[in-house]
Amino acid sequence: MAHRQDSHSHATQDDSNARRLLLAFGVTAGFMVVEAIGGLISGSLALLADAGHMLTDSAALLFALLAVNFARRPPSTRHTFGWLRLTTLAAFVNAIALLFIIILIVWEAVQRFNHPQPVAGVTMMVIAVAGLLANVLAFWILHRGSEEKNLNVRAAALHVMGDLLGSVGAIIAALVIMITGWTPIDPILSVLVSCLVLRSAWSLLKESVNELLEGAPQSIDVAALKRNMRRSLPEVRDVHHVHVWLVGEKPLMTLHVQVVPPHDHDALLDRIHHFLEEHYQIEHATVQMEYQPCSGPECHLNEVHTGHGHHHHH
Repeated sequence: MAHRQDSHSHATQDDSNARRLLLAFGVTAGFMVVEAIGGLISGSLALLADAGHMLTDSAALLFALLAVNFARRPPSTRHTFGWLRLTTLAAFVNAIALLFIIILIVWEAVQRFNHPQPVAGVTMMVIAVAGLLANVLAFWILHRGSEEKNLNVRAAALHVMGDLLGSVGAIIAALVIMITGWTPIDPILSVLVSCLVLRSAWSLLKESVNELLEGAPQSIDVAALKRNMRRSLPEVRDVHHVHVWLVGEKPLMTLHVQVVPPHDHDALLDRIHHFLEEHYQIEHATVQMEYQPCSGPECHLNEVHTGHGHHHHH
């Protein structure tokens, strides 16, 4: 029963994710058009750049929306994990897109240092403020339910956050231009904003690449896991062949456990599963129980770590 309850709450959470993403997409895409027109009227490149930024934003939100829908599809015989990995792929594409935008913004800024252009400060100001409000709204929509760690909703929120800073930059630039008429402030601020966006894009890239390369989740130390397991379960003599990886942010694990032959095989297996779920939040583990010591070259696959672990107690 507990399990059904859990999957039910998960479904409603996915629904709310999808609803939030759709709303944020509407706000962002709609405003992008306004900003592009405003940029053309005022002659402000900062606004045009921000509109371009919003374009990829809308794309990011669309990716995330598709990914949440894919994650809902039930697993099939061909895709036994469902379509969860697509969410990671979308996050990866988002990060790459962000990096491209940053390059474009910086390149454009350099051009404008060499050839400053006239800018209509007041028009720029009005549109930049409206853009800021649109971004605040989208960010609020996305963040209202971010207790759960969905990589995609986070990716989308990062995009919108970068955009928010872009609008703040445009507002400051507009103020300076209105007061002093000094146009190079426009490119200077766009470069500053790019640095902030770069930081978030980089961490997103690292996380999604780790998941795509079947890396272990950063929260799990395999050597420590093996030690803890031997300590907590007296029947366990040895743990080897350990693989931990992530699919759609869910940790999965396979492992071989050499045990003292138990009275009740299934009860011991149950305790092993319980241990992994309780201490490491791994709900999906495949455990191969063995009574003989492991023999063969693969047994030493993780040996380096355990030998290492005995010397350095963390």
